[in-house]
Amino acid sequence: MSLNKTAKGIVMVPCLLLGGAFLSAAIWGDQANQTLALCIGLALIGAGLLAQLMPTET
Repeated sequence: MSLNKTAKGIVMVPCLLLGGAFLSAAIWGDQANQTLALCIGLALIGAGLLAQLMPTET
């Protein structure tokens, strides 16, 4: 069970960090790529949070 929690953390942390970076790029970056950066950022944050909601095996 401990390995499953560790794996969820390994997935969640990079997803949230990269998602935040893409959202920052969408806010302060070039207008031409704003929609793409926003979509990628939200998808990464959603994936990170979804990884935490997945049930663990007992």
